[in-house]
Amino acid sequence: VQLVESGGGLVQPGGSLRLSCAASGFRFSSYAMSWHRQAPGKERERVARISLTGANTNYADSVKGRFTISRDNAKNTVYLQMNSLKPDDTGVYYCQGYDAWGQGTQVTVSS
Repeated sequence: VQLVESGGGLVQPGGSLRLSCAASGFRFSSYAMSWHRQAPGKERERVARISLTGANTNYADSVKGRFTISRDNAKNTVYLQMNSLKPDDTGVYYCQGYDAWGQGTQVTVSS
C-alpha cells in the first residue's frame, strides 16, 4: 500500500495550490479518503474527507469555503484544491486512506 502526495510549495497569501495523492496497492474506490495537516508545534488535524464515490464530503471549519476535496477513482487519485490560502494554512499535508498515510507534502503560505 502506498500513498504519494505532490503539489505542495511556497505560495503568497491569497494564492492557490492543488495537492494530489496517488494511491496504489489497495482497491482505491472502496475506501473513503482524507487530507490532514500538521502545523509546526501543533497536532495533526483532518481538514477534509471524501466518501467512496465522492458524493459526500466534509471539511474542517477552518477551511470551509476555501478548500475542495475530490477524487478520480479511475486514476486512483485524490485531490485537495486550496484557494484563498492564509499563513495559518502552513504545514505538512498528508493523505490518508486504507489505514495508510502518505509521506506528506509541505505547504508554506508566506509573503
